Amino acid sequence: MKTGSSRAYAKINLSLDVIGRREDGYHLVDMVMQDVGLYDDVTVSANDSGGISVYTNLAYLPKNNKNTAYQAAELFFNHTTVKNPGVEINIHKRIPVAAGLAGGSADGAAVLRLLNDLFSTGLDGDALSVIGARLGADVPYCLTGGTKRARGIGEQLSPLPHLPPIDIVLCKPPGGISTARAYSLLDNIKITRRPDTSGLISALERGDVGGAARRMYNVFEDVGRSLIPDIGRINKTLLDCGAAGAIMSGSGPTVFGLFTDPGAAEAAYELLKATYEETFLTKTL
Repeated sequence: MKTGSSRAYAKINLSLDVIGRREDGYHLVDMVMQDVGLYDDVTVSANDSGGISVYTNLAYLPKNNKNTAYQAAELFFNHTTVKNPGVEINIHKRIPVAAGLAGGSADGAAVLRLLNDLFSTGLDGDALSVIGARLGADVPYCLTGGTKRARGIGEQLSPLPHLPPIDIVLCKPPGGISTARAYSLLDNIKITRRPDTSGLISALERGDVGGAARRMYNVFEDVGRSLIPDIGRINKTLLDCGAAGAIMSGSGPTVFGLFTDPGAAEAAYELLKATYEETFLTKTL
């Protein structure tokens, strides 16, 4: 039985802007994305069942076509000439669920990469991205990771200078915000502040971590704070502990802080962990 394994890394949004909406309902975005060291383990095995089965360490996650990893396998076989002999997908989750960290998208991207290798289909990055874009806006990015600008509906990716491996504290408060609800709420308010994306990119090009951190912004954050007040409290705690910058990631509710001082990052982690179970200390990749 052929088997392959991969890490599926979480992402954060250094900036997130929503700049329009297409006629088909998809929103147009302009984001700067970065992967971090928090990851899920994904294993895909070929068998002779003729179907797709998904297993995770979290009993409440769907194991059918409502699971992004399952959808990724379906799309792969529909898109290629490979007949599905049967595949088993095992996911050990570490990335919080419904957190704005692209955990499901990262798992789906890992499944696409692994199936491409297991069945020697030779799809290049562009071909995998076409499949990935049908799964979700973050999947094309999650196929390769790194520091990238994502435009369009998330599929137009441009590489940027990497952030150095600095400390990041991630903190997800209880509860979740569905992406669909976040967009619906955003559609009904006037966006009064937008990220300085060009300034953020210039800071990255100069290697100015502090300058990049100060320019981070996410247009969803006001919506998130109105739904989950802990988002604001976590943000303040991170900044009070010495973060160079702190914002909400994706559609939330996870808040992260960038730290140039490892001791300050450790202190912030310990302080937040005492209140919020899903708190993590990691680094940029």
